[in-house]
Amino acid sequence: QVQLVESGGGLVQPGNSLRLSCAASGRTFSNYAMAWFRQAPGKERDFVAAISRIGRSTYYTDSVKGRFTISRDNAKNTVYLQMNSLKPDDTAVYYCAAREWDIAGSRDEYSYWGQGTQVTVSS
Repeated sequence: QVQLVESGGGLVQPGNSLRLSCAASGRTFSNYAMAWFRQAPGKERDFVAAISRIGRSTYYTDSVKGRFTISRDNAKNTVYLQMNSLKPDDTAVYYCAAREWDIAGSRDEYSYWGQGTQVTVSS
């Protein structure tokens, strides 16, 4: 089992930045690819970004490329999502997810999930 706890969400004005963190516990963190997903009200939970086990590979959905950066610190068992130039369309609950070994972009391929953190972008 892997336990995931997100933090760092909040209310921010358009154009500003936030950094989300996800702390993992329970297993060897470097054995897991990590990802961020988000779910807006009334919508599906969608892929945002993913990072491989040692951070060598990253993937992003098109709408966040150039604005968001996913990173990880295996010594701290933590994955981050730096979000810059935020837009109202980025408003959602953001979820951290983990899957053993290889990176993936599909929600169904991730076995472990955090409880989510709310990000609201509004003036």
